[in-house]
Amino acid sequence: MRRWLRQDALKPWQHRSWIFIRDPDFRAKAQRILDLYARTYEGELLGTDEYVVSSDEKTSIQARCRCHPTLAPGQAARAMRVNHEYGRSGAVAYRAAYDVHRARVFGRCEATTGIAPFMALVEQVMATEPYASASRVFWIVDNGSSHRGKKAIDRLTKAIPNAVMVHTPVHASRTNQIEIFFSIVQRKVVSPNDFTDLTQVRDRLRAFEDRYDSAAQPFQWRFTTSDLDDLLARLDRRTTADRHQESSIALAA
Repeated sequence: MRRWLRQDALKPWQHRSWIFIRDPDFRAKAQRILDLYARTYEGELLGTDEYVVSSDEKTSIQARCRCHPTLAPGQAARAMRVNHEYGRSGAVAYRAAYDVHRARVFGRCEATTGIAPFMALVEQVMATEPYASASRVFWIVDNGSSHRGKKAIDRLTKAIPNAVMVHTPVHASRTNQIEIFFSIVQRKVVSPNDFTDLTQVRDRLRAFEDRYDSAAQPFQWRFTTSDLDDLLARLDRRTTADRHQESSIALAA
């Protein structure tokens, strides 16, 4: 079978899924975020009383109660053994905000996602110091329905004048540092998913936030605007080459 597949011209399993850049303001939006990570905004250095917060939500964290107790490493094997069968005990949406320069995390669990839960998180953060008395706090968010478009910007400004919403480019949430924190949560808190109920999920997330704040350092973000320009140039060359190839094929046909 392996020999047949190797000789076949069609290999549908050899592919990569990707999303083409379609935001007309991709570079400008991405540069704004990269500059904020470097503590600049519109060509000027941020002041000591200005902060950058990255925020998003991790939806549908389920409480899966295993039908047989999980066995710790050493009890039955070298690796942890988690039973495949489980019962569902509901799910929560975990919304978090991460201060990219101070490595401080604020989180809350909600029954659903939406505008109200997002604003509740913003108010939670902005009610504490040093954000409450800051001259500006930049909130980096993606284009999800909870905080999409100019209406969301106006809503935030009206509710909290010193909060400034900054959107990532469309389909570019990877530029949002909160996603790095969520990947840590997935590895260290959620996996393996073995919770008796949602209270245990909330308690585990809250305990992890406390531990993270006591020991974490800011992420070493190294992707700069120069790297962004190099990436966009490579994509442009690749797109131009693909178009030339398509034209050649069409002429040959």
